[in-house]
Amino acid sequence: MESEKEGFVLTNQKEKAILVGCLLDGDEESFYYSLEELASLTHTAEGEVVCTITQKRDRIDPSTYIGKGKLEELKHLVEELEPDVVIFNDELTPSQIRHLTDTLRIRIIDRTQLILDIFARRARSKEGKLQVELAQLEYLLPRLSGRGTELSRLGGGIGTRGPGETKLESDRRHIRRRIHDIKEQLQSVVHHRERYRSRRKKNHTFRIALVGYTNAGKSTLFNRLTTGGSLEENQLFATLDPLTKKMTLPSGFTSLLSDTVGFIQDLPTTLVAAFRSTLEEVREADLLLHVVDSSNPDYLQHEETVNQLLAQLDMDELPRLLVYNKIDQKCSGFVPVSKDDHIMISALSEEDRTRLKIKIEQVMKNLMIPFRAEIPADEGKLLARIKTETMLQHLSFHDETFSYLVKGYMMEDHPLSGILKKYQQQ
Repeated sequence: MESEKEGFVLTNQKEKAILVGCLLDGDEESFYYSLEELASLTHTAEGEVVCTITQKRDRIDPSTYIGKGKLEELKHLVEELEPDVVIFNDELTPSQIRHLTDTLRIRIIDRTQLILDIFARRARSKEGKLQVELAQLEYLLPRLSGRGTELSRLGGGIGTRGPGETKLESDRRHIRRRIHDIKEQLQSVVHHRERYRSRRKKNHTFRIALVGYTNAGKSTLFNRLTTGGSLEENQLFATLDPLTKKMTLPSGFTSLLSDTVGFIQDLPTTLVAAFRSTLEEVREADLLLHVVDSSNPDYLQHEETVNQLLAQLDMDELPRLLVYNKIDQKCSGFVPVSKDDHIMISALSEEDRTRLKIKIEQVMKNLMIPFRAEIPADEGKLLARIKTETMLQHLSFHDETFSYLVKGYMMEDHPLSGILKKYQQQ
């Protein structure tokens, strides 16, 4: 059984791949880590790396990415090892893809196509699938030249062609039409999501979103802080579609926790744009839990990548708590250097998760306003709302006044804030 997607043919057998990377002036350690990450991406896409070649250059060759000598070496390796695909560690230009394909006579894909392929495999919801297809088509459109015969894989059939119209022109027309259709469908999903969010806002539920580099352990943490349901795998991009569940904190206060897609270095711009509506879950959050894998030697780079993407999405001003995860497996030389408030845990430790929940409550209190009020005993409905909609810290009954003393914290714009004013105690 075989299914095809642009950039990668998925079969039951693993495809053999040669990886190619260019080291420009810069951090060698980060470069070799990015190659390791490319190998992990290839593995996630059901590929098998048979060889990796690198070249140190002042700049990338505008025509063939690597130099002529290294290209000749790559050509011999392709003839010797007979791989199914050659994967480049950067996004290639249309002309680079064309020249490399002409020289090597083999399927050429780049890091962006590989990530898009993984996203296409992992998307489960209708929205996720539409967003991935949109990203694939927007990536493909400027790269159509010379590749018209491959396009029926993505398009699902080309429409009737007019007199004198070439296949390439009709492919462009078909893809632009499909992009327009997908954007319209996604717009209706966005409206539905906005209505859902406005209902949550009306209920004044405190919203928390998990963000972080892919494979940082967000889904493992999500499943153990809530009733679960998010896919846990030791693979890149195990979670694509956002999932939101209730999380009960030690005080009994209930908040909503969302698990989101993992970020990655050089995340394709088409994907950032396509998943903007999904990441609105992050934008609407009252608090971000930024999860960092402390067992990864490149944890600082991961932390910075997430910070940069949050800034790109205009989400860098949101309150956040940094959660260094997998601390039981932390890499040698690990030192938390962030200025953000942080905590070090293992998502698998119940004790650590309890510490995290207590820490979340402390951070939440700083984002709320305190209240102290004396509620008459016959105000049962109001007392019930206080118990479920605020972070109640103290509740005691006074016989002499036949009333309840309540103390706690609530969101400043919560409707209860105005109601409690008449029962407020100094």
